[in-house]
Amino acid sequence: MEDLILAPSLLSADFAEMGAALTLLESARADWVHLDVMDNRFVPNLTFGPKMAADLRPRTKLPFDVHLMTVEPESLVEPFAKAGADYITFHVEASVHAQRLCQRIRDLGAIPGAALVPSTPLSAIEELLPFVGLVLVMTVNPGFGGQKLIPQCLEKTARLAAERKRRGLSFHISLDGGVNASTYAACAASGADVFVMGSAFFGAADPGAELASARAAYAAQKRAGA
Repeated sequence: MEDLILAPSLLSADFAEMGAALTLLESARADWVHLDVMDNRFVPNLTFGPKMAADLRPRTKLPFDVHLMTVEPESLVEPFAKAGADYITFHVEASVHAQRLCQRIRDLGAIPGAALVPSTPLSAIEELLPFVGLVLVMTVNPGFGGQKLIPQCLEKTARLAAERKRRGLSFHISLDGGVNASTYAACAASGADVFVMGSAFFGAADPGAELASARAAYAAQKRAGA
């Protein structure tokens, strides 16, 4: 995993201007579009469903990175796959038959991801790692944007990166929550290669410069670790 993938989250965009948000992501040279799907049950907030993803899909060629923060994610993977999701990540805390769900996502033409809240140990996904294309480590307790990163979560990320290397696997490691200018270097040092950015991107005076800053911090950490 040599290159950093930057995935601004539409959770922090103006919901009345989603088309403009996609235009901003493209002009700022983002890599993915992160869609936080919340059901007000698994997390204490409610966002949007497959229709919004389907309506936005023709507006951009950027990959859609769908993060299901929902109970019963099995009921949503097909609608989001049909809406154009490229990655579909579900929470292992919400799925009993996680390996089967990963296979279902692949059968639908998307790449499966597994997510962990801060209190869930890596052991919860040890058997699942060969079946996923992405592991999302929540660095805040999910439900709201603009929270401060929990530093201990980066220790989990570093252990995950070491396990990925030890087993010769190639899944992405994504960080979501409190990823901003004050944490870019630490996030990069943890071994993550996908940064989900919300308020750090949409609240920036120059979103393009913000992404460039994240890439520079990642490159500097890679050089330091070479």
